[in-house]
Amino acid sequence: MQTQQQDGQLADLEKQDHQERKAEIAKYVLVTLGHPDNLYNVQVRRLWKDHYRVNVLIGPDATSVTCAHSYFLVADGDGAIIASTPSITRQY
Repeated sequence: MQTQQQDGQLADLEKQDHQERKAEIAKYVLVTLGHPDNLYNVQVRRLWKDHYRVNVLIGPDATSVTCAHSYFLVADGDGAIIASTPSITRQY
């Protein structure tokens, strides 16, 4: 019983760590890129291990969102970007 509870707690900690890493990646992308007008969302999706797909979505609402920028990233355990394809440059 105690092992199942410990496993559940470890899974929750890993999930929280993953969410924090995704937030750090999104923050880094926006700091580097700049803040586009009508920013709707920054999607950060884990592909495998430390590889991510990041989409910067713009639009006034969910029905008219477009993907303004898209990147494949490699990030370390703290969410710091190691590599980006294409490279992230200041646009705004």
